[in-house]
Amino acid sequence: MSGVQVHPDVAMVMRVLGDLGLVCSPAKVEADNAEYGAAISEIRRSPVRFRVGKLTPTKVGLFVTVWRRSLDGSTEPLPAEEYNDVLVICVREDSRVGAFAFPKAALVEHGVVSVGGAGGKRGFRVYPPWSATTNPQSKKSQQWQCNYFFEMADGCAIDAQRASRLFVAP
Repeated sequence: MSGVQVHPDVAMVMRVLGDLGLVCSPAKVEADNAEYGAAISEIRRSPVRFRVGKLTPTKVGLFVTVWRRSLDGSTEPLPAEEYNDVLVICVREDSRVGAFAFPKAALVEHGVVSVGGAGGKRGFRVYPPWSATTNPQSKKSQQWQCNYFFEMADGCAIDAQRASRLFVAP
C-alpha cells in the first residue's frame, strides 16, 4: 500500500515513542485490517504491529481486529509461532488518549493469538483504565490489559518510564 499514510493515532504513538528514544522505522500500512489503522514497524529491529481501537455504540471499551489472511483467502487469528511482535493498540475516547503495548507472551496467555493452529481471536475488545466496565469478564480483561497501558497527553507519555518499559525485552 505504497503512498498510504498511517493512521494519525499510530503516527502520534510513533512520535511519542521516538521522543522516548524508541525510534520506529517507517511504518508500512497493512491492507488487511486497514479499517483499524493496521501498520507494521520496527523498534530496535523488533517488529511492532499497530492497530487503532474503535468505539462501538452499545458496548464499553474499544474493539480491534487482529487477524491475517490465510492462503485460501479466509481470515485466521495471528499464529504465535510466526508472531514475535509487540502489538500496540492506540485508543482515544473523548479527550483521553493512550496505547496498549501487548507482548507476544501476554497475547498467548490470554488467547488472542493461536497456538499450534488452535484458538486465537480475529478481534477483541480493549478496556483503558478510564472505561467503566460493568460485567465480570470485561473487568477481568481490563485488569490484565492495563498492565500494558500507557496514557498520553499533549503528544507525550504521561509516565515515560512505564511507556519505555513496555518495549524493553525481558
